[in-house]
Amino acid sequence: MANNRSHIYFASDFHLGVPNPEQSLIREKKLVQWLGSIRHNAREIYLMGDLFDFWFEYKTAVPKGYTRLLGMIASLTDSGIPVHVFLGNHDIWAFDYLQKEVGMILHRKALVCKFDENTFFLAHGDGLGPGDTGYKLIKKVFENRLNQWLFRWLHPDLGTRLGLYFSRKSRIANIAREQKNDFKVEIENEMLYHYAKRKLEQQPAINYFVFGHRHIPIQVSLSESCQLTILGDWVTHFTYAVFDGERLELRSFLLDEPVKSS
Repeated sequence: MANNRSHIYFASDFHLGVPNPEQSLIREKKLVQWLGSIRHNAREIYLMGDLFDFWFEYKTAVPKGYTRLLGMIASLTDSGIPVHVFLGNHDIWAFDYLQKEVGMILHRKALVCKFDENTFFLAHGDGLGPGDTGYKLIKKVFENRLNQWLFRWLHPDLGTRLGLYFSRKSRIANIAREQKNDFKVEIENEMLYHYAKRKLEQQPAINYFVFGHRHIPIQVSLSESCQLTILGDWVTHFTYAVFDGERLELRSFLLDEPVKSS
């Protein structure tokens, strides 16, 4: 069985919890179905951020729900398949529960790693690139340990309800509710595109940049030996990328076909 595990999978931006429990559950079941469909040949799985639209771990309590997903991930990790989870801007308050109980490998920062002689730069993508100064300031507030400690003093029912209330007022929740995507693709204006180009100048050995965060499924070449992939999402696109040892392909789970690259 281990010899058949040759592929590495990437997906991002699931935002489970919005716009409501019913629609979130539909997406969760699709995610579980996808994870089950790839376990036969998955060497590693990278979930690249915003797995949940809101997540906060208290000392003795975690958000209710997501049992199908957590059970599937536990089954994968128990069978020896590493499942890496990047903490995005919506689930930044994950601490050690998911790692201890489910076996996830959590990443809070960008990761540079090598697969089959190819160098990958992996990150959720929030806070990278020029601009977005307002969010970068808010992120520092959320990452502050004193603020996390103060939030923990809210009763779990109140804290979770408050977090989910604001989540369900967000733009992502509205997109999920309406089942349509209003993210526009103009690669020359994409902050992650410019970030990757500058990073490539500093580290020319990188072959693949893989990001989430922007909810647009797109692949573009940065040089003859380097490609940028933005993974899309599982709110409207249901896209993922798979590396077979030779190339990284962006695919649609719903259509079971490659996504056209730019």
